[in-house]
Amino acid sequence: MAQLHDLTAVEQAAAVREGAVSPVELTEHYLERIDRLDATLGAFITVTPEVARKQAAEAEAWALAARREGAADELPVLHGVPVPVKDLNLVAGVRCTFGSAAFAEHVPDAEDHVAARLRKAGTILLGKTNTPEFGLPCYTENRLAPPARTPWDLERSAGGSSGGAGAAVAGGLAPVAQGSDGGGSIRIPSSVCGLFGIKPSRGRVSGGPVLHDVSGLSTSGPIARTVADAAALLDILAGPEPGAPYGAPALPPGETFLSHARREPGPLRVVALADPPVPGVALHPDCRAALDGAAGLLRELGHDVDEMALPVDDSVRQAFNAVWSVMAAARPVAPGDEHLLMPLTRHLRGAGGKVSGLDFAGALYVFRMLGQLIADALLTSYDVILTPTLAQPPALVGGMRDDADPTAEFDAMAAFTPFTPLYNATGQPAVSVPLHWTDAGLPIGVMLGGRYGDEATLMSLSAQLERARPWAGRRPEVW
Repeated sequence: MAQLHDLTAVEQAAAVREGAVSPVELTEHYLERIDRLDATLGAFITVTPEVARKQAAEAEAWALAARREGAADELPVLHGVPVPVKDLNLVAGVRCTFGSAAFAEHVPDAEDHVAARLRKAGTILLGKTNTPEFGLPCYTENRLAPPARTPWDLERSAGGSSGGAGAAVAGGLAPVAQGSDGGGSIRIPSSVCGLFGIKPSRGRVSGGPVLHDVSGLSTSGPIARTVADAAALLDILAGPEPGAPYGAPALPPGETFLSHARREPGPLRVVALADPPVPGVALHPDCRAALDGAAGLLRELGHDVDEMALPVDDSVRQAFNAVWSVMAAARPVAPGDEHLLMPLTRHLRGAGGKVSGLDFAGALYVFRMLGQLIADALLTSYDVILTPTLAQPPALVGGMRDDADPTAEFDAMAAFTPFTPLYNATGQPAVSVPLHWTDAGLPIGVMLGGRYGDEATLMSLSAQLERARPWAGRRPEVW
């Protein structure tokens, strides 16, 4: 018999509008699953049952009034649907640890624009999802909560830094989740958890009003089981906000990302890049198989697919390392709390303190020139770029963490994620699509990158792939 968490987020919202399901029922269903399964999956740092129940009651009253007035169709797209928030994002009055023991008791008064938009849209806050300290690693292990694990193999990591969000959605603890992505942190968990995730274009979603990322690397976006669910959540998160330093081109009036997820993309020109752009990094055969399978499927669907090899250049990785370490050092940690930080964090903060202003500006210039190079060399001839999401299958919990040698740990992460940071550097949108599973049952994602501001094409193409090779029916044992 189907249960509430078997429904997609879009289906849940439709049931709320129709009065077939109440937000209170949905909330209690997910709170029960969190209580029963979260210790195993490590999806949440903080659960907020009181907040969730209050918001659910308000959402139910709102939906009831709308039905009485014949205006249920005017309710927000995910009204009454639970959507957890990553613990790097501020929700007023709710503990926000940033995944760090140094902020274990931090309760902000301010609220991020993404949290305010989710509340205004009538979604329900189940809690704050697990993240590594300051979102720095590509796994989710910290000193506050159990490691986030992919439900497909509980010995393996759910990735990072939105690993808790990935574990929650893949394990049926939330229908959809907000994540953030500064170097792949939405797409990595999506790949290893068998989900669809999108890093939007720079400026599509505001990072303000408090935690603006001056480097332009990071943005919030959706992690979901289906393309339509991700599109619906992006429709909520996206839009201009006062003080935002960037602004992606808006969709034409009357159009939504959800409408594009229901639209055929038409024939597209795709370029497949199989070789990792980081020197010395090898592509695992399972990741190559995922790429080849995706390229074959695209051809079957009528798209032109060429394969190209780009010159391997270490300058982008070096620039990313410099900017990443400066952003780590910029986190305001009280001097007396430095000892509470993870070894990798202390290492990056030390390195960041040695980067000069000129070197930081030079690294950002490398990012801008990379964006120009891709626009000129690839996206004048092609509509979409296809790569593996990761260079390796899902890693074991603890498999990359090296407290004794943080430099080696950071190098291991670069070898695991050589493809994802490119789109943070350029600001282009990119999605991870769960088209491939290994013989051992592990998910392997492929990544599609588009022109700046053109999430719509990625949504339409991803939805076409989903229709051709559905993945939402695959469910791990904990489901």
